[in-house]
Amino acid sequence: MLHAAVEKLQAPDLRLTRVSGMYETAPVGYLDQPWFLNQVAEFDSALSPCELLARARSVENEMGRVRTFVNGPRNIDIDLILCGDAVVATEDLIVPHPRYRERRFVLKPLLELNPNLRDPATGERLADVLKELPAA
Repeated sequence: MLHAAVEKLQAPDLRLTRVSGMYETAPVGYLDQPWFLNQVAEFDSALSPCELLARARSVENEMGRVRTFVNGPRNIDIDLILCGDAVVATEDLIVPHPRYRERRFVLKPLLELNPNLRDPATGERLADVLKELPAA
């Protein structure tokens, strides 16, 4: 599913540049479900964050995503974590992702692709944020 999602996201206006390894992690919130596979993909694009979100939702829908309840089981979940140095806060979208700094399963693959990443909102090194998280 992850490979298929990355393939479906690609287009002339959204070019894949790098993909992290896959990370298997326990569910967050609703625990009575299988573990998840997580991966980060980096794309080069001139699309706006809102246009990227629309593309991600379109791919999720195409792949049969059904939204049952928050943190519930799902076959695919595409999140927009960072968008360059953009900081966005709208009713539909918050970038950087509002909980990414709390999630080892997001920070590890992000830092795998770029160990020097900084939080665009605070300027803090994400490697330092990861060090402060409890061990998994």
